[in-house]
Amino acid sequence: MNEILTQLKPEKIVYYFGEILKIPRPSKKEEKIRAYLVQFGKEQNLETIVDNTGNVLIRKPATAGMENHKGVILQSHMDMVCEKNRDSKHNFDTDPIEVHIEDGWLKAKDTTLGADNGIGVAAELAVLSSNDLVHGPLECLFTVNEETGLTGAFGLSSDFLKGSILLNLDSEDDGQFFIGCAGGIDTIIQYPYHPEKVPAGLQSFKLTIKGLKGGHSGDDINKGLANANKLLDRFLFEYAPNLSLRLSSFDGGNLRNAIAREAEAIVCIPLSAQATLEQKVKEYEKIVAHEFHTTEANLSFTCQKEAMPNSVMPQQEQEAIVNALLACPHGVLRMSADIPNFVETSTNLAAVKTKKDHILITTNQRSSVESAKYGAAHRVAACFKMIGATVEHSDGYPGWNPNPNSPVLKIIMSTFKDLFHQDGVALAIHAGLECGLFSEKYPNLDIASFGPTMRGAHSPDEKLNIETVERFWKLTTEVLKRI
Repeated sequence: MNEILTQLKPEKIVYYFGEILKIPRPSKKEEKIRAYLVQFGKEQNLETIVDNTGNVLIRKPATAGMENHKGVILQSHMDMVCEKNRDSKHNFDTDPIEVHIEDGWLKAKDTTLGADNGIGVAAELAVLSSNDLVHGPLECLFTVNEETGLTGAFGLSSDFLKGSILLNLDSEDDGQFFIGCAGGIDTIIQYPYHPEKVPAGLQSFKLTIKGLKGGHSGDDINKGLANANKLLDRFLFEYAPNLSLRLSSFDGGNLRNAIAREAEAIVCIPLSAQATLEQKVKEYEKIVAHEFHTTEANLSFTCQKEAMPNSVMPQQEQEAIVNALLACPHGVLRMSADIPNFVETSTNLAAVKTKKDHILITTNQRSSVESAKYGAAHRVAACFKMIGATVEHSDGYPGWNPNPNSPVLKIIMSTFKDLFHQDGVALAIHAGLECGLFSEKYPNLDIASFGPTMRGAHSPDEKLNIETVERFWKLTTEVLKRI
């Protein structure tokens, strides 16, 4: 096990998390972690099943005398968000995650940590391999591709699970217990253009926005964080005409469920405009750094000379896409009228990528109100349909309607109070969870979600609070006993 992890407790969950850190597991590439789980199940002599979607289910018999208690399903997802800083050499397909401890938090080096949802997977493996726990009939479900499409939850058959209680271990706040979540939908835009030769007499530059925090497009959308795509496009809108600037490419953001941390554009300007460009970049950096001084202390906007590109966008098409990107909403669209300080509806301008003959734009909308989810998606679509872009929507996924009278929630809340002498809080979350799909397929399931404290999920700033991992373990095992 990683030497750094040997300092942490409880040993069993930390051991398995260390093993998971060694295994590449990007979304849609879960083959290695699946093989590890299947081998684990065989070594433990436990019933292990892989369904047609690639989900893994491991069953463990009840402790003697607990056979007639309600069956419990522990659930986590195998995949992780693979985000890294632009200068990182890390290869998520082959390399283990490197970790270090900083002020009581476990962090990765220039990449996402994968505690979302690796720590949940580790907890399930620790439960399955422990011989001193008390529990009823137990199922541990490990789903695939939660982060980029909820594939595992969508593909789960309605007769795969036997338990009547499901504990989702994919939440990120110690003492907060989730009983509802937002639904979501992706809106994907393709804007075709006709590349043309770079006019004579121009010099090429790379404009780069970086140093932003990024974060989870659901959980962090209301925290006042900057979006690199929006900031870079705003510069192009405000300064391109006076600089006679021609856009060659735009590359910002990556994942639909992450707020864009970095963006860059290759632009061409007349040689005589170089000094003006450099001046405007410095001025704009000061402007946006002031606007986001409380949330984006490391914001940076730079320009540097770049090798001449092969082509630029035609002027009219450049103006159209820059205008549409500026008009495209990003962030909170409406706060809940029913739940204090809860985001009802939001949208994320996740990624803008220049391809050979088109620009690909990825956005994601979330809402706890189904009609508002589609309303937000249509609002985004309208911004780009007006310039002749092609727009497609994903199938989306449903929200999870809260049940404040959940019997398992009452057990969790009372257990938390007894263990830690604190009151827990029952909440809904704006992020998407697989629980909405589970409740749709298994309407009688009693579901709750909880986990240790994490921050910066879906960004290289992701970190896991070490102290809360032990609390998470104590709570999980005691809840299983009391059920």
